[in-house]
Amino acid sequence: MKRRDFLKVSAAGAAATAAVASPAIAQSMPEVKWRLTSSFPKSLDTIYGGAEQVAKYVSEMTDGKFQIQVFAAGEVAPGLQALDATSNGTVEMCHTVSYYYVGKDPTFAIYSAVPFGLNARQQNSWLFQGGGNELANEFFKKSNVIGFPCGNTGTQMGGWFRKEIKTVADLSGLKFRIGGIAGQVLQKVGVVPQQLAGGDIYPALEKGTIDAAEWVGPYDDEKLGFAKVAKYYYYPGFWEGGPTVHAMVNLDKWNALPKNYQAILANATVNANTWMAARYDMLNPTALKRLVAGGTQLRPFTNEVLEACLKATNELWAEISAKNPDFKKSIDAMQAYRSDEYLWWQVAEYTYDSFMIRSRTRG
Repeated sequence: MKRRDFLKVSAAGAAATAAVASPAIAQSMPEVKWRLTSSFPKSLDTIYGGAEQVAKYVSEMTDGKFQIQVFAAGEVAPGLQALDATSNGTVEMCHTVSYYYVGKDPTFAIYSAVPFGLNARQQNSWLFQGGGNELANEFFKKSNVIGFPCGNTGTQMGGWFRKEIKTVADLSGLKFRIGGIAGQVLQKVGVVPQQLAGGDIYPALEKGTIDAAEWVGPYDDEKLGFAKVAKYYYYPGFWEGGPTVHAMVNLDKWNALPKNYQAILANATVNANTWMAARYDMLNPTALKRLVAGGTQLRPFTNEVLEACLKATNELWAEISAKNPDFKKSIDAMQAYRSDEYLWWQVAEYTYDSFMIRSRTRG
């Protein structure tokens, strides 16, 4: 074949290939614009930032074809109504914590954090490898959403108190901002729980509307200024050993997405899940040092308080399980996984961590 004839044939073949390929590519990469409402204010750059990470990843992986606009709490929907806005289609998705919605059903709490539940690594293990995500989405489907783990703070602090808490009696009548089902546990030991969104906590604590408040940990708590109005900083937040933050997507919108976009969005949430945990682990130590240097008094909860709360927790699980099959199915699965996890944890992780803590104190 002559060179000129070969070039003509090649050009014709390339044009034919392009004619077939271009529409296929265009169909698989359509223009999609979504809105995401967050349960968090922009000032909390790490927990709010998880949603921004998702939007950034999705845009970059689709050459800007799939855009997700992130709105802070209150811009589209109040922080504690993010799930509702997603469920009813006001927005396509939200970034929230499922335990905010225990008023609808206490089962929501299990897939974020419950008192004396899993730590962050164990939570991820259960959700991603132990069947937790499948159970979660079986339940979330009733609210017309599908959920994806999209962040974790690690074990949180126990909160800011105006007075020391040494005994269970010190909790009696205490007006304590605490989210989720943990409030029901603490109510059994005398606390008066108050559920407030992040941006509303400081003014309530400052005005004395509440006596104590918990949020996340040193980095976020410092930003919210709690040290200015409460002196005692307690640990650990036994109700949030490893709380998962979820990206929840309207089920109809999810099913309408091209499969490649579904895969990209799912992987974006996994990336954000890792990003948030790593960032908190990086930021919290220096923030805690600053708080202590500024006069904050660190205090551990006493064994008396912890034991009383554990007893109250087990009582509450039995009460709810007796009348809520979804809760019983989920809490039984989580607790069974927890038993195996801590059996393993004490063999290697706990021994190693304990030694490293002792070696650090020895200098």
